[in-house]
Amino acid sequence: MTQTAALDLKQIDPTQPVLIAGPTASGKSALALRIAQEQGGVIVNGDAIQVYDDWRVLTARPSVEDEALAPHLLYGHVPGTFAYSTGHWLREVAELLNGPDRLIIVGGTGLYFTALTQGLADIPATPPEIRTKGEQLVAERGLAQMISELDQASADRIDLQNPMRIARAWEVLQATGRGIADWQDSTPPPLLPESDAACFVLDAPKDWLTPRIEKRFRLMIDGGALDEAKANFDTWSPTLPSAKAIGAAELMSHLRGEMDIDTVIERSSILTRQFAKRQRTWFRARMKDWTHLTPDDM
Repeated sequence: MTQTAALDLKQIDPTQPVLIAGPTASGKSALALRIAQEQGGVIVNGDAIQVYDDWRVLTARPSVEDEALAPHLLYGHVPGTFAYSTGHWLREVAELLNGPDRLIIVGGTGLYFTALTQGLADIPATPPEIRTKGEQLVAERGLAQMISELDQASADRIDLQNPMRIARAWEVLQATGRGIADWQDSTPPPLLPESDAACFVLDAPKDWLTPRIEKRFRLMIDGGALDEAKANFDTWSPTLPSAKAIGAAELMSHLRGEMDIDTVIERSSILTRQFAKRQRTWFRARMKDWTHLTPDDM
């Protein structure tokens, strides 16, 4: 793991793309804006939930004021009903990488960064009927039967203690006739190798991050998150892709009279802390060679 004593922007090549990953509420957007203002470049969203147009405040997208200070792309550009995937994001970023502007990609979705810098297997989407067939198989004959139907190479590679991984491998084999291991082995080269970018991970200790998360959610409520919920209330469904926004379900419960606002804040803060923990785990495991910054470094 690479560590710095302090971030000196003079050490960053102003022509080189910048990648900034980190858990929610860790200060990623502020760092990206600082780099864009001092060195130039366009800020590109690397967060899977901030692509949706129906939750601006609740997903902590950059403010209108921040967007006026530097160009921002791929924020709020997708309807909340659209199942936007890592593949969709990569295709959009590929177009931007071929453009004239230096990119500063910032976000908390680890899979986006891994796919960008290491490549992504272009596996076709699973037809709904195959997923239903798999669910019936597990319900009737158990997970062991599903495992027995996997190709050996995939069974040797995946975590056989993880039902989601098993189901995914089974679905890929059923849908394409090829095992998921074979798809992974034929992954195309990455769009942006780590060696071609300045790569940063914001390490945010739990005792530093937790108060920020709790404070930020209260600020979200004061800043219009409840108004967003009211605007989305008539069309909202927990099955919508954008419904994964932390706090959305709780705000809807509040509007239905099922939860007071203090409980909304408490539960949403807990969910956010749990999410941040998962993010930190991903970054530490997958981004060991990136430059890791602490709050004091920035």
